[in-house]
Parts: sequence; structure tokens; C-alpha cells
Amino acid sequence: MKYKISLCVSALCFFTAFLIAMSARQQGNEALAARIAPEILRFHILANSDSDEDQQLKMEVKGLVINYVNENLGGNATKEETAGWLMEHRDGIEEMARTYILSQGKDYPVKLELARDYFPTKAYGDMVFPCGTYDAARITIGSGRGHNWWCVLYPPLCYTDSMNAVVPERSKETLKSLIPDEDYEALLPEKERTDHNSGKPRVQVRFRLAELLGLGRDAGDQ
Repeated sequence: MKYKISLCVSALCFFTAFLIAMSARQQGNEALAARIAPEILRFHILANSDSDEDQQLKMEVKGLVINYVNENLGGNATKEETAGWLMEHRDGIEEMARTYILSQGKDYPVKLELARDYFPTKAYGDMVFPCGTYDAARITIGSGRGHNWWCVLYPPLCYTDSMNAVVPERSKETLKSLIPDEDYEALLPEKERTDHNSGKPRVQVRFRLAELLGLGRDAGDQ
């Protein structure tokens, strides 16, 4: 009986420590997001529903809009210029998306707006952005009740080719110039992080249970 009680107490202590550690990690991620968010513009697109057709349509509209922005905005625009350009061309972007949606047999309205949204932790190619609140260009298709998709519009980290999901080096350099070195390093995969004092890889404690539960990182598009 004493053994069972001891085992239960030990399990409770471990679980409590785990929750405390996860809470600290969450707070650390959100603190990092708060520091880097002023320099970043996310892109957020919400599908009409979770049907296969609407989810596929969301991804096609996403590619259409990203390609249009990349081809017409240029690579030297600042965050403010990117946001301003989107609003100046909002009617045209909405009409382009709606025309495509109609060509696919759906009659959904499209709305583009600037917003502040909470994003979960998300990997973009070889970079990981922490959960937190960011400025975003948000496109809502129809009711907007379906699973959503997001990326980073400035610096331009969005890619449309999922087979070659690598963040452009030029975009990395832009981001690196905008935020402190330690914050930039925190966005890199652990294998790329180094201790600047010793030059050796930084050792971090990772919780296997958190990985098994899928906490702290969103592995794919939504």
C-alpha cells in the first residue's frame, strides 16, 4: 500500500513538474514572439469549411496570392510598405481570388484585411517561429470556418513549392538584420544553434512526452 502511495505521489510530482516546465516554455515562446513581432507581417488564409474541396481551394488561392505579391511587390519593400501595398491593391487581390473561386464552381466572397492574430508555433522550412500575437494580412474565404493556413509575408518566407520548403537566404539575412542575434538564433533548428562563447552546439533539455503529445510545435499546414 505504501509503495502504491509513493508511486502515485512520484507520478503527481513528475506531472506537476512537467506542467510547470511546459508553462515556462510557453511563456518563453510568447516573450520571444513579442520581441520579434514588430518586425514581422504574417499571412493568414481561412478556408470556407473543412471539406476537401474547400481546403484544396484555400491552398490554390494561397498560391495565387503569394505569387501575385512576389511578382508585383518586389523584394526590397519594408513591412510597412508591404502592408500599405496590400491595402492599396486589396480590391484587385480580392477580385482575382474571387474570379478564380468562381472558375472552380464555388460562389464565395473573399475579404482581405490587416489584423492582429494569435499564431501557434510553426515551422517554415528550416526556421521555427514561436507562438504569439503578430500583425497579419488575413484573407477570409466564404464563412472562414475551415482550417487555416499561415506563413510569413515579411520578411518574405512564404513558399509555394512544398517539395522544396526552404526559406530563401536573402529573407533570412533581412530577418537577421531586424532582430537581435540571440532572437534570430532562437528561430533556427537546434542543430544550427551554437553557443557564441564556446562555438559548441548548445545543449537543451527536451521533454519526450511533450514531443509525443505534439505540444509546442505545429508540424504542418492547417
